[in-house]
Amino acid sequence: MDRNAMPGAADGRERSGGAASGAGRPEAERFEAVRSDAERVDAVCSDAERVNAERFEAERGRLRAIAQRMLGSTGEAEDAVQEAWLRLVRTDPAEIGNLPGWLTTVVSRICLDLLRARAARREEPTDEALPDGSGGGPEPEREALLVESVGRALLVVLDRLGPAERVAFVLHDGFAVPFDRIGPILGRTPVAAKKLASRARQRVRGTAALPPEPLAGHRRVVEAFLAAARGGDLADLLAVLAPDVVRRADPAALGPGRDPVARGARAVARETTVFGRRARYGAVALVDGAPGILIAPDGRLRLVLRVAVADGRVAGYEVVADPARLAALDLAVLPE
Repeated sequence: MDRNAMPGAADGRERSGGAASGAGRPEAERFEAVRSDAERVDAVCSDAERVNAERFEAERGRLRAIAQRMLGSTGEAEDAVQEAWLRLVRTDPAEIGNLPGWLTTVVSRICLDLLRARAARREEPTDEALPDGSGGGPEPEREALLVESVGRALLVVLDRLGPAERVAFVLHDGFAVPFDRIGPILGRTPVAAKKLASRARQRVRGTAALPPEPLAGHRRVVEAFLAAARGGDLADLLAVLAPDVVRRADPAALGPGRDPVARGARAVARETTVFGRRARYGAVALVDGAPGILIAPDGRLRLVLRVAVADGRVAGYEVVADPARLAALDLAVLPE
């Protein structure tokens, strides 16, 4: 097969560490690299290679979905799938007995390498201002679709798992891959892979600190508060805030000169209308066992609101922005 006829083959050399190398490429270049491959191979490949190309195209959507959940990034997922295609091109079709299984293994290992590299260089928090939501913000259409399909809270919680935990959980719970196939991907036994997925599942689900009925009531109030903040209507906010409500915030969450403490429904409601421009990036989740709010543009955690509820209203909330405090919070996904 003439590899130069394939998309992205001009960069078809071996990657260091086995990880995809395309992260950070311009969007136009990335889309060009992942155009339909089957349209470009008819004249240069054998029948077996042509069949593999067509079958790859049939698998592309599933592989992209796997990579998106593992990596939490549409761009990196596209690159991982493209790398899997390049590896398929370099492999003798006779050596592949089960193409869907082979591709799942290859994409998963690429993602695992990327996750491990990401963990090794765990990025330092930046001083970049949180988008206020009044403009386009950091969520282009494709990232917004990823958030919608996977869930903003789940993306945040998945990002807190270790690389092997995340891969095991996504493959088993998300795509029903059996542990006897997951184990070799991770370099673990099937029993060890099952333990990793179980540990990840517990972290994703968390443990509520409230009995079911109070938990449901607390959640309803927090959801109403988030909806009112998104709407920015003062009357709606006053309806959900207790008269003596208190808002506290880390200085990093506030603009210069703003008081870290606000007291009383009207003062807090006015403050919340300012915050509300960011509420478009919000999702309700378990925060230390109780419903709270995660502010996560494109699935990346920036703020957490710990919300206290009493008598069916918000009695107070705290905006946590300090990176060390954010890292110490126990976050989990609320059941549907």
